[in-house]
Amino acid sequence: MLLSRRIKLSGITIIAGIVIALFTIFSPPAFAQEESTSSGSDLAKPILALAASIAIAGGLIGTGNAQQGIGAAGMGIIAEKPEKFGQVLFFFVIPETLWIIGFVLGIILLLDIL
Repeated sequence: MLLSRRIKLSGITIIAGIVIALFTIFSPPAFAQEESTSSGSDLAKPILALAASIAIAGGLIGTGNAQQGIGAAGMGIIAEKPEKFGQVLFFFVIPETLWIIGFVLGIILLLDIL
């Protein structure tokens, strides 16, 4: 039952991501950008937005995958030896750097710094 719910939620997430990506790339005329004098491509901004979203999502998914195993093992350790809480907390927080790196990379892409 839990597996089918997870598959259903994953499917909804994937479909929502595809719809958002399509709306980003093929924006309706009401939201289209005015013609600019820059020499850049018309697809540059949507592709950068898509790349930024992939970078942020990748960091978040990686963090979640890493923390699920660390959290489960950490709770077992704390149940047996409560004095190890600080060490478990340290190891649980280390994967947070993945989403921070993904977020910073996404901002760099959106602001067109590189």
